[in-house]
Amino acid sequence: MNNRGEHYHFVTGRLAEPSVRAIVGELAEQLKFQHSISVLPITVAALMNAQWLMKHLIVPDFATQLILPGYLERELVEIQKQVSIPVQCGPKNIRDLPRFFGLGSRRTGSYGDYSIEIIAEINHADRLRVDQLVEVAHRLKLDGADIIDLGCSPDNCWTDISTAVRELKQLGLRISVDSFDPSEVSAACQAGAELVLSVNSQNCTAAKDWGVEVVAIPDTPDDLDSLHRTVDELARLAIPFRIDPILEPIGLGFSNSLERYAICRRHYPEAPMMMGIGNITELTDVDSAGINTVLLGFCEEMDIRSVLTTQVINWGRSSVKECDLARRLVYYAVQQQTPPKHLEPNLVMLRSPQVTEFSEQTIVEIGQAITDNNFRIFTAGGKIHALTRSLHVQGNDPFEVMQQILDSPNAAKIDQAHAFYLGFEMCKALQAITLSKTYEQDEALGWGFLTRPEKHWRLKAKKIPKD
Repeated sequence: MNNRGEHYHFVTGRLAEPSVRAIVGELAEQLKFQHSISVLPITVAALMNAQWLMKHLIVPDFATQLILPGYLERELVEIQKQVSIPVQCGPKNIRDLPRFFGLGSRRTGSYGDYSIEIIAEINHADRLRVDQLVEVAHRLKLDGADIIDLGCSPDNCWTDISTAVRELKQLGLRISVDSFDPSEVSAACQAGAELVLSVNSQNCTAAKDWGVEVVAIPDTPDDLDSLHRTVDELARLAIPFRIDPILEPIGLGFSNSLERYAICRRHYPEAPMMMGIGNITELTDVDSAGINTVLLGFCEEMDIRSVLTTQVINWGRSSVKECDLARRLVYYAVQQQTPPKHLEPNLVMLRSPQVTEFSEQTIVEIGQAITDNNFRIFTAGGKIHALTRSLHVQGNDPFEVMQQILDSPNAAKIDQAHAFYLGFEMCKALQAITLSKTYEQDEALGWGFLTRPEKHWRLKAKKIPKD
């Protein structure tokens, strides 16, 4: 966003005025723009609607752009018709305003391209009905899979694999088959499978009858000589192939297997290569997103243009989507020769990319501006803060904070629904403190691409009848 020469006019409510003035003032000095602020006669800016706004809004003649609270986004088109200068809605959380002005993000317009193909395996596909296969395959496709791999069971010959392949092909899906059983592979290829995982010295000659590309692997992971022999035989038979030297689990040869990928890339500089990454994501006690990103970064630098993944173990159940995001991130990093930082917030799930919270002094100022009995909840300094008119309680345990509320004169104004609402919000606040996440009342906690949007349940304290 080019800010020089601009005069931004910001609109807010009374409650957010202190934080808006502080944040906008810092941004204006840093980004060299002019600004002015209208504080409209409403406590919470989120409660504005277009009709109310237009009755109270006065835009200075010298303003070049109008920045409204984020909750007016749905009515932006209607508002723009009534205002002569460009109108934008800022973020719902004023603390995200620096990001709105382009600070902290290093993306350019080219972000989103990728070069790595994702092959998503359905484990024990032969144990699923065709309708179940279709459902799983469709979901994997939506998550970013380019090829659906049908993983067969070594102890069972899938006699009806051709039906499954044809059903999936009719949906426009690309299919591979993962089996060493020649009859399964042959039937799958005749039905439309385009890739076979995998061949070695034991079955590579059978591949001449399949008419599709195959994945060449060593007879055992550390036997590169057998891989060379298989590759030579496939080349002699003019069978298209990609090479997978086999990634081994941590503790069982992981570093040596990475070295073998580098050796093979040097030995076969032009050959297509694949990495099966499930031996790490499925067999390591850690959330899979970080592992997937690092492994795809290795693949991008090594010119390995396909990965095989699965998502059976619970900590890796979103691996396909993670790989889809990660391949875009690492492609950009390699192409732009820049660290993959501040580019893909959707892969940061456990913690927030950056924790934004008001200072305790700002929270005190907000509390002094509250004129109603509705509670506002914040986090700051590792504590939960609950504020309403004439009350400010805090603590690091939601039960203790709630007890302070119940022991106050405000307790009479809280009905069951409002108590449940406060408990729910304070539970979210505790999660945010525990995991170093940004908390904002009535907004979902950020879990990267796993974030589940929430409705706004800002329940008001009940009205006490006058005596």
